[in-house]
Amino acid sequence: MTDHREKELIAKAKQGDMLAFEELILRHEKIVYNVALRMMNNSEDAKDISQEVFLKAYKNMKNFDERSMFSTWLYRITTNTCIDEMRKRKGKQSYSLEEELENEEGSMQRQIADEGETPEESLLREERKSELLQALDTLSEEHKAAVILRDIRGLSYEEVAEIVDLPMGTVKSRISRARNQLKNEILKIRERNEGKPRHKKGKEGRP
Repeated sequence: MTDHREKELIAKAKQGDMLAFEELILRHEKIVYNVALRMMNNSEDAKDISQEVFLKAYKNMKNFDERSMFSTWLYRITTNTCIDEMRKRKGKQSYSLEEELENEEGSMQRQIADEGETPEESLLREERKSELLQALDTLSEEHKAAVILRDIRGLSYEEVAEIVDLPMGTVKSRISRARNQLKNEILKIRERNEGKPRHKKGKEGRP
């Protein structure tokens, strides 16, 4: 969103107006949090990353090039901050998929949920969602960022290319490889889960 009010806020924030900067952040804090949550898979980490992103944005506000959208600039800071943190933690990260599924605002859970679905359909949906989240964590940091921006956040290839600062052809290739890897990883997860007992609900949807 780049409207007249936002342009005014950007101009004031670049001059050090804290109230203007805070209003800008309120307009965009949800997208920052949601990207961080998908990247980090933990709500507390996503909150910490969001605060770090806002601090970086404030410190570098004067350097913001207004030829880009403010949201694009925040996406870039967010993905870079997440990638840096993931690289630091490689091999050390632990998190709860259940926590992630319960806490994301505007989450995939709300996007996919169907109030009219049967208990069996609900169970299948939760299994598919868990498979996707597990598969995402097998991707490299760069591939994970690209597929989250394109396929989960719904940005165009042009927007993703601008955010990650790469040619669009490179971005398309990266996303294609990430999708193929996701498909393969999901198949592996399903193979591992074959034969494992499912938690069945009793009659009328009771455990």
